[in-house]
Amino acid sequence: MPELLLELFSEEIPARMQARAAEDLARLMGEALKGAGLPAEGLRTLSGPRRLALVAELPAGTAAVEEERRGPRADATGPALEGFLRATGLTRAQLEERDTGKGVYLYAVIRRPGRATPDVLAEIIPGLLRRFPWPKSMRWGGTSGFTWVRPLKRILCLFGGEVVPFSLLQGEDDGHGLMAGDVTEGHRIMSPGAFTVRSFSDYATQLAARNVIIDPVERAKLVRDGIAALAAAEGGEVVPDEGLVAEVAGLVEWPVPLLGRIDDSFMDLPPELMRTTMRVNQRYFALRRPDGTAAPCFALVSNIAPRDGGRAVAAGNERVLRARLSDARFFWDLDRKQRLEDFLPKLEGVVFHARLGTQGQRVSRLERLAAWLAPKLGAEPALAARAARLAKADLASGLVGEFPELQGIIGRYYALKDGEDRRVAEAIAAHYRPLGPGDSVPSEPIAMAVALADKIDQLVGFFAVDERPTGSGDPYALRRAALGVIRILRENGLRLGLSDVLAEAFFGFPQALGTTAEPEFGMAVAQEKMKAGFQPAPGSDHPPMVAAFAAGLLDFLAERLRVQLRAEGERHDVLAATLGSAGGAGGGDDLVRLLARAAALRAFLEGEDGANLLTAYRRAANILRIEDRKDGPHRAETDAARFMAEEEKALSAALDATLPRALAALRAEEDTAAMSALADLRAPVDAFFDKVVVNDADQGLRRNRLGLLARLRAAIDQVADFSKIEG
Repeated sequence: MPELLLELFSEEIPARMQARAAEDLARLMGEALKGAGLPAEGLRTLSGPRRLALVAELPAGTAAVEEERRGPRADATGPALEGFLRATGLTRAQLEERDTGKGVYLYAVIRRPGRATPDVLAEIIPGLLRRFPWPKSMRWGGTSGFTWVRPLKRILCLFGGEVVPFSLLQGEDDGHGLMAGDVTEGHRIMSPGAFTVRSFSDYATQLAARNVIIDPVERAKLVRDGIAALAAAEGGEVVPDEGLVAEVAGLVEWPVPLLGRIDDSFMDLPPELMRTTMRVNQRYFALRRPDGTAAPCFALVSNIAPRDGGRAVAAGNERVLRARLSDARFFWDLDRKQRLEDFLPKLEGVVFHARLGTQGQRVSRLERLAAWLAPKLGAEPALAARAARLAKADLASGLVGEFPELQGIIGRYYALKDGEDRRVAEAIAAHYRPLGPGDSVPSEPIAMAVALADKIDQLVGFFAVDERPTGSGDPYALRRAALGVIRILRENGLRLGLSDVLAEAFFGFPQALGTTAEPEFGMAVAQEKMKAGFQPAPGSDHPPMVAAFAAGLLDFLAERLRVQLRAEGERHDVLAATLGSAGGAGGGDDLVRLLARAAALRAFLEGEDGANLLTAYRRAANILRIEDRKDGPHRAETDAARFMAEEEKALSAALDATLPRALAALRAEEDTAAMSALADLRAPVDAFFDKVVVNDADQGLRRNRLGLLARLRAAIDQVADFSKIEG
């Protein structure tokens, strides 16, 4: 099939927008071509600093189409007829009348002749470009209303080697006078000037000859391999940073890796500080020695091939880096003239949130909560409290003010300088983790206590003032905080009753702040839960509304856990069934315990006994749902004197014996034994459904048998809510 080649050539496109723009171009063009009756093959897009390109194979034209639509009755007038005529684009005389056997109706037969592909492309591409979804766009030059991420200079559009003639003209808007052609440009500095192309192969070959690598994957490989080779020649390696590789590949059309030197006078700075300075300010790559210490070198990527081998470019970048590191040195030396703890008073004047007080007040809450959590995690309360007290202190330092990415990391260095316990210092550095899916979680008990306190205080506070995430936004990163709590618990196997933890964090908001005294603090979440029928557990140590608030926040954590399991390819419906069990067997707020129960349930359902019991449960539930609408609800109660068939007696006896064993096993955390107890129900359940007529003509027998099915459903629900199982 003929080839479509489209290139949109502009001034420099921000690197962070290129990949998404290529995806959007592929999506929009694919949708437009499909809607126009032009199925595309091999459609792909490419992106670079100054261009977006698309190539695909398309048929030479669209097929002729004949469509038939039925309209109103033949005698219709007024709006019904007028609407049908507008929808079809036909006149009344062009409609056909047909007798359908149920009356005479109007029919429209719409015939569309095939069209040449260039004509269709010339029609759809201008509109596609005008509605292109750049995150940010601009207008330029004159009064045109056309916008693009940066000024658009050329449009190249070829089909079968011939120009597809179109312009961005729209009414009085001339679209900057841009018209499609067969011309593009090479590298701005190394190969300036325009040239013509006739196909994608010709396009890619000529661009490469003019110092432009159009494929972003190839550019990234050149960057990655090039800097790795330079580092190896120096006896070191590049600190891995795929995000920076991708960004640099979006900044250069002709990657030329070079090596620069770092002055020895800066090598005593923390390696994280040097890496951040190089990465954030200059897009340099940090190198390290085989032992993991920082190497006195850095890698950069030039967009030109210097004639002197890069000496002048490297020297210029070394001068820039010296200035950057000198700034970092100034803050590093200035901060270390005082103790880390001396920064704390400044936090009293920093607002954390208008309704949640200052950062200083938050430090007090974290100190209290970390000390409370510590014994449950095997940590020393005094050290956990000390780490929590100092965890946010570096936010008031000059260095973190300049480099926010280093919060926690710089606090660790300052704490070690002050002679703090090393475990306290490590907890300060680790308490923000995990920062994302690929980040590790804290594993040392003190660090775990502070990290959990930080995230749980964040969740409780923002839920209490009803700043919960919505479908369209999560401005306070509460989903990330929830996933952080879940990962810390799961990956460390921590057994915590989260209801008590959440309630304790709620009580940590001081009266002086006024939040716990406010009638509205936490009530939105609590009232929703109470309206849904929540009842505090018997013997709960917490006031009903606090228990309800904790339960509402626990629902959010459970939902995030289900999302995480779905992302991992696990069965999230099994977790929902475990959460929905009503047996009071414990573990409802212990995520590690819940996951163990869910694993046992999953294994049971994957076996023959579990699959058959699930089928029987659904059959019982369906019968009860139908009969409850007639004269229900039918309670889980039976009269033994009314059992007539041996099978119903056997099922009743099995329920009496099985449920206590299953619940006792769950309480003893013997999950496999609990599922084995459920398996004992399979034979009597199968026999009951094979031999017993539930809807007997005798209403007394019928109600007793429906009560037996209700007992079956309730018994299984005590162990796991099978109604939540999908499939």
